[in-house]
Amino acid sequence: MTQVNTDLQYDTIVKNCREIFLQKTKDYGTSWRVYRTISIADQIYIKAKRIRNIQQKGTQKINDDIIGEFRGILNYAVIGLIQLDIHDDEIEELPLDKTIQYYDDKILKAKNLMKDKNHDYGEAWRDMIQESFVDLILAKILRIKQIIRNEGKTLVSEGIDANFYDILNYAVFALILQDK
Repeated sequence: MTQVNTDLQYDTIVKNCREIFLQKTKDYGTSWRVYRTISIADQIYIKAKRIRNIQQKGTQKINDDIIGEFRGILNYAVIGLIQLDIHDDEIEELPLDKTIQYYDDKILKAKNLMKDKNHDYGEAWRDMIQESFVDLILAKILRIKQIIRNEGKTLVSEGIDANFYDILNYAVFALILQDK
């Protein structure tokens, strides 16, 4: 696989997730602005845990599919990154154009990070399975929760934002490889 193919696949996945995000923003506004970082982490945790349960049991009782859950994880990771940038808790409703600007900015940064890591790791993620991405996402959530317990301080580790970016990219990879 070439980086060009990965770029196109990445853009297709993000386009679908962005459309869902925009539709939900039109339905609900930016009600997610009330979420604290821990709440966003818990939303992602719930979705990843559900995927893991479905993978382990081989069945599901709710119609929402795994693909939809990964899309939700991606969008919640973007929300987490946006929330880290906006420090004013009083602003509960963002204008749609500003929301789109934030979303696109976070996606661009995530894609650039993916490109840099793909350069160094040689797209090793293509040899991974969906279960591994779920485990990695769960581990990143636990790291975010620990950093929050540490009042945002780390000694040698990356911060909360780096973990949200990794979660976002793991969700993209899982969605790219969904048919594998």
